[in-house]
Amino acid sequence: MAPKITKDMTFYQILQMSPSVSKVLGKYNLDCGECLGATTESLAQGARAHGLDVEEILVELNNIFEE
Repeated sequence: MAPKITKDMTFYQILQMSPSVSKVLGKYNLDCGECLGATTESLAQGARAHGLDVEEILVELNNIFEE
């Protein structure tokens, strides 16, 4: 079964899953690998702080594992 990224996961957890994750996050200006909050901030919190649709980001992130 392919891994599944959820909106409650921290950026740190997500970034550990695949190198492609950083490319998707970068597309949304969520360059969170260097952010001090990466270990505690969830994807949902980051998306909300940047005015982004977390569901749209989740679809794209989870598509990484469908390939």
